Amino acid sequence: MTARARSLQVFRLGRVEYADGLLLQQQLARARREGSVGDTLLLLEHPPTITLGRGAKAAHVLASAEELTRRGVAVYPTDRGGDVTYHGPGQLVGYPILDLAGARADVRAYVRSLEEGLIQGLGSFGLRAGRMPRWPGVWMGEEGRDARKIAALGVHIARWITTHGFALNVSPALEDFDLILPCGIAEAGVTSMARELGQPPSWEAVQSALGRAYGDVWECEVQQAQHQTETVSITVTREGRAGTEVLLLQRTAERGGFWQPVTGRREAGESAAAAAAREVAEETGRAVRVRPLHYRHAFALGEASPPALAVEEAFAASWEGDAAVRLGPEHTDFAWLSVPEALRRLPYAGLRRAVERATTSPGSPSWR
Repeated sequence: MTARARSLQVFRLGRVEYADGLLLQQQLARARREGSVGDTLLLLEHPPTITLGRGAKAAHVLASAEELTRRGVAVYPTDRGGDVTYHGPGQLVGYPILDLAGARADVRAYVRSLEEGLIQGLGSFGLRAGRMPRWPGVWMGEEGRDARKIAALGVHIARWITTHGFALNVSPALEDFDLILPCGIAEAGVTSMARELGQPPSWEAVQSALGRAYGDVWECEVQQAQHQTETVSITVTREGRAGTEVLLLQRTAERGGFWQPVTGRREAGESAAAAAAREVAEETGRAVRVRPLHYRHAFALGEASPPALAVEEAFAASWEGDAAVRLGPEHTDFAWLSVPEALRRLPYAGLRRAVERATTSPGSPSWR
């Protein structure tokens, strides 16, 4: 086999909060335009989220605002094409950041290539998926004969740089799609790989299959890319006169100047829990016991171009007594804040989710 001229960097990021995913796409699109990164495919999973494309109709969100809040489902307007789409756990989302300038500058051909990669990837599991002339996306069955959507598409192209992409239903809770009229189509339902196969496939196997398929469709050499760093966050809380308070630290101007919980990088060979305990001691001057929040997410750390990708594991800790906070050299100030004020100051959706989990009980919408 001859070497292919193009390469495709594929990142398997796991969970990404939707707002952090939007920011990451913007940063990568800028880097792709500048030529500091090549073609990239992000594979990830979002928490429960309804997205509104440029052609979305409000009536296609069937649940009330109160119901969405109760179930912990966020709603985001976006600049992608299409109508209303649901994302959630068990759905594999793909964001290609490609430069289509030149011979590939054909919007219709690009959309067809997105469909083709999904069709080929599903075919490797023995699933016969295809297109429907009337409707976008990738489908099982036939129009008028139990048509059921297994993958949705929605793209944005600016100066021939692509963002957004596809959402493949691997093993989501299909009842969550009852919150919307998917893509505005009332005549057909939705399905998943788990339903069609009778059991959920391996997440890793699906990611591998799609990577191979898009390598073939886009005639690229597929390279598995790695995030640059492993980090931890620790939400430190105490009980104040008005209720729970959260400790936030302000980074130095050289490090961005924004507010955050205790955070830090894992050292080589260090467990996440050990890193969390060490970082609290170094950044507050006090050793406290940390507990896991069972939450891990990926995001773009800072505003560098190309972005530095981090995967972060979240912990919590309780601050007992009146001991003073003694800052380390990476921070200039600290504050004990109410939960709403702490959430307002945090720059990343993943950090906000960690604080919410640290200050609510398991089973609440914040834990989804």
